[in-house]
Parts: sequence; C-alpha cells; structure tokens
Amino acid sequence: MHFTTDSEILQRLERETFDYFIDEKNCNNGLIADKTEAGSPSSIAVIGLSINVYIIGVERGYISREEARGRILQTLRFLHSSQQGPEPDSTGYMGFYYHFLNMQTGKRMWESELSTIDTAILMAGILTARHYFTHHNEEEEELRNLGDVLYERVDWDWARNGAATLTHGWTPEKGFCEQRWNNGYSEAHILYILALGSPTHPISEAGYLEWLSSFEWKKAYDIEYLYAGPLFIHQMSQLWLDLRGISDSINTKYGIDYFENSCRAVLVHYRYALENPMGFRRYGKYVWGLTASDGPGPATYKVNGVQRTFYDYIARGAPYGPDDGTISPWVCVTALPFAPKLVLRAARFVLGIIFLLFGKNKGFQASFNATFPKRGDNPFGWLSPWQFGLNRGPVVMMIENYQSELTWTIFKQCPHIISGLRKAGFSGGWLEQVK
Repeated sequence: MHFTTDSEILQRLERETFDYFIDEKNCNNGLIADKTEAGSPSSIAVIGLSINVYIIGVERGYISREEARGRILQTLRFLHSSQQGPEPDSTGYMGFYYHFLNMQTGKRMWESELSTIDTAILMAGILTARHYFTHHNEEEEELRNLGDVLYERVDWDWARNGAATLTHGWTPEKGFCEQRWNNGYSEAHILYILALGSPTHPISEAGYLEWLSSFEWKKAYDIEYLYAGPLFIHQMSQLWLDLRGISDSINTKYGIDYFENSCRAVLVHYRYALENPMGFRRYGKYVWGLTASDGPGPATYKVNGVQRTFYDYIARGAPYGPDDGTISPWVCVTALPFAPKLVLRAARFVLGIIFLLFGKNKGFQASFNATFPKRGDNPFGWLSPWQFGLNRGPVVMMIENYQSELTWTIFKQCPHIISGLRKAGFSGGWLEQVK
C-alpha cells in the first residue's frame, strides 16, 4: 500500500490503534481488557492509558469531548466506589489497585499483586484528565474532584514498607513483595515522581536517590548511555514526563538528559538489528525493537543447524538479550520522538507488509518471530494472536506527543508533578519557567 506522506502514515496508525480502547471496554463499568484474548481480565495500567487515549481522540476528532468525558467519568466513578480493603477479593487497598481485575465485577484476578507501577500509570492517566477537563460544568467538576480524591488517597509512604525505596507491591497472602524499585534504570520515573509529589502521602527524596545510585552507564556500538535492555523502559515514563532539557544529579554527572538517553537507547536497538549478531531472520533497518512482549515459546528447536530457544512472555532486550528473534513493531513506533527518521522508515515498510498480508489496515502486530520454525506462510513468520492494551496505548500517545506534545503539555500543568520533579532534584529547561 502506498502512503503519500509521513503524516498520513501517522494519522492512519494512530486512528487504527485508537479503536482498541473503544472495542475492548466494558460499557457497564469502564474497565478495559488487558488484551483481545477472550476472557482477558482488565489491567489497571491499560485503564490509565485509555484515559489519555480518549483525550487524544477528542483532539483528533475521533470522539466528542462529551463521549470521552462520559467514558472517563464512568471509570473514575467505578474506581472510587469499588472496594478498598485488605480482603483478597477487593479491587484495591491503601489507594493502590490490583494489577488485574475481573472485567465484569472489578474484583482482583489471579491473585495478582497490588501493583505500585501499574497504579502509577493509572494515576498518570487520571491526573492528565483532571488537568484537561477544566470546563465549569457539573460533569467536569466531578471528574476533577474524583481525580484529586483517587490520587490523594494513594499511600505511597506505606508502599515503602519501612525502607527508602518503593516495593513492587503487596498481596494479602504474602504481604509486601521482596522486589523493590532500586535495582537499575527502569520505567519507575513516573512512579517516583508521583510518590514524591503527593500532597497527602509523599515519600522522601532518599528513595529516589537510592534508586539513581543503582543505574549503570554502559557503552555499546560506541554509544554511551544509562543502560536498560528492553526498549519500553526508555519510553514508558516519557509518555507523560517531558524530560527534555531538565536534569537530576545523574543527568548532571553524565552530561545528558533522560530524553537524550532514550535517543541513544533507540540507536543501540537499531544498530543491534543491523548487526544481528545471533543471525535471526528479518532483522535490519526496517525491522527492529526488542522489549517485554509475547513470544512463540516456550520451545527449543534446531533451525538451520542452530539450536534455538524461544520464549513466551519475557522482557527481551538489546544488545545483551535475552533475544529469541521476536520483534515488537509497536515499541519501534513509540520511539518516534527519539528517532523520527528511523521510525517513519520502519513504519512505512511494516504497514505495507501488513496490508499485503491482510488486505486491510490493522495497525501493528504486537510481536512476530520470523525465525520460529512453525512460522506459517507469511514473511513475518509467527504472529502474536493478540493485541495488548499496554502496547496500543503508548503507540497513540507517542505519535501524538511527536505531533503536538499534547500529553506532555497537559501533564506540566499538574502542580504535584512539578513538585515531584523538583523534590527529585530536577532543574533547568522548561522547569525554570514554571511557578
């Protein structure tokens, strides 16, 4: 299929990806399915992303302001009224929410954890809506009030469990998770900024500084950067946080901000695909991007004389792995603000292949593996059978941040975010212009 301009590519991709959040919503409670598989639970992170996506839909004319406001209000009302308590079948506790919820009842699913990072992603979406819907009418005032209540009741301080850094979560069966957000560069910026900026239950900057002390500065393909293997880590927090030109102590130490660090990480993934050290099929200048994703395994096969191990869901990364030949085109698109020329070239190629395969536009597949021996008869080989909300939301948001900086601009209007950034030690750039 021929796309005349880069703008047309982005418009089509954004519009097609947006529809996930219309199709996968429970119209009775506002919950959004984690993925398109029948019987999938809701994911609280995907709910947070959906709120941002609806706002983008308003600005792009996909839905009306009234419809978006109604959808978001329904979700916030449910979250506010749902059971908060230590019971194993509640929806949340201490202001946090369980990672997965039953799509129909909203109760905890799969003995999942009360997730700090996923609650942070949910709250980021809620705060974006709270500062977007500013009209003086009954519904928008209710939306703002609910947004304030939901954010302010999250007890970030409790989630430290007595130490400086935040835990990954808590379950009624085992208590706090052993894992903490203190072990290397990760997607936790949005978590720490929200926790530092809380007007009711903040943490101290000591936890943030301890997390920073665990970051690794590495060199790959003559590129130096703060290392994390999966590409989504370099993108997730920057769906909301405009980290261009502002610096904390680590940025000052190494001389680059986190936005530039993400630019370098994207180049590492691109170079890795070009060099393709493990000899996987289809890797190259149009096909790159390793991240946490679905996969064709678990399985082990000998492929063209080489013993290959294939994984199912795992956090794949470059340049040090793990890597089993599974590419995630969506994470390439969410790199758009960091490497627009590379991303647009890849998007044009992959969308053209999708059109040839399916005869219509479907947006990007979640992941594919052309090396897996049970590939089918298409040039992408194994295709993930599902679409995931955690993939679709960032595609819409980063396309829009690239084109209009919409979420970045709205999020800067939240005083709690400004407070959190300053408590974390950020200064310079646009932050100096904010009161």
